[in-house]
Amino acid sequence: MESEKGTVCVTGGTGYIGSWLILRLLDHGYSVRTTIRSNSERESDIDVEIVAAEHKKDLGFLTSLPGASEKLKIFDADLNDPESFRAAIEGCIGVFHVATPVDFFGKDTEEVVIKRSSEGATGILKACLENSKTVKKLVYTSSASAVGLNGNNSDELDESVWSDIDYVKSLRSPGLSYAISKTLTERAVLEFSEKHGFEVVTLVPSIVVGPFICPKFAGSVQFTLGLLSGKMKNVESSSLASIDMVHVDDVARAHIFLFEHPEAKGSSEKDQTKSLKLLPSLSSKKLLDLGFKFKYGVEEMLDDAVKCSKEKGVTESVITLFDNKETWRLGKKYNPQIINVTARRLGKVVWLNILLQ
Repeated sequence: MESEKGTVCVTGGTGYIGSWLILRLLDHGYSVRTTIRSNSERESDIDVEIVAAEHKKDLGFLTSLPGASEKLKIFDADLNDPESFRAAIEGCIGVFHVATPVDFFGKDTEEVVIKRSSEGATGILKACLENSKTVKKLVYTSSASAVGLNGNNSDELDESVWSDIDYVKSLRSPGLSYAISKTLTERAVLEFSEKHGFEVVTLVPSIVVGPFICPKFAGSVQFTLGLLSGKMKNVESSSLASIDMVHVDDVARAHIFLFEHPEAKGSSEKDQTKSLKLLPSLSSKKLLDLGFKFKYGVEEMLDDAVKCSKEKGVTESVITLFDNKETWRLGKKYNPQIINVTARRLGKVVWLNILLQ
């Protein structure tokens, strides 16, 4: 069933951002085609009912979304084979390229991760260009790691700033292949856009926090709650006060906003963050100047993240923040220095109390 707003494609639909974006696109009245990576050999175009029957455990969180039975189609595609995205993109009015290879443990070489990411993205763009009669814009989901890893001591980072590949390599961490691949891929996406005159906008989220519908415990949520609980043993206790965060729903809303906004094109929107006002910080000015408004603050991000984590049984944490007699549940164990710094950075008086249950 085709919706009045038209059909869009979301790559990486089983991921944290991708799945929430699908939820919001359906809610906004779009028909959605999403791609998943599967090891099984099946037809490219998978009927939702078939998917629900064969992969209920894996994809039920998508196929059960409101409107999914009529407006969601799921396709097999893999960044290792850019051609595999063509069927999902054909006939769409826009593409949200969210899928990305993530390898924080160095299982693949840096070269393999970079090739998979950059060639996958340019292959998807080529498919968009071939369908340019219908596909009008691609929104690419980049990462703060494409901006902030350069030794830059600036107070604020905007769309003119890029991570320095040599600097990233000097850090000598296997997981940093992700930062390198995101940096080079975003550059490749923008270069393709300029060369072929195809409309592209890139979006750079900071640490994405909030609820999640995907079965897997979202890595950024796990990281943030780990800082709160003090379980990140190799991270300084003040780290929570030195990162920008953004609510996953604001991320999804910003994707849709930029897709629909006629002036959001041709350049990088390195602008998405609602943070603790810390240094250095990603600038949201360009996004805000276009008229986007953030809905969620730090409290909602963490509150929603913990609430969802508890509902899914992935955490037994219980920290309570009292603010104007309202209870905010966060986690069980905590590092006092983290909490105190966080409270100060929120810019208002808060009281924190620990309830061990």
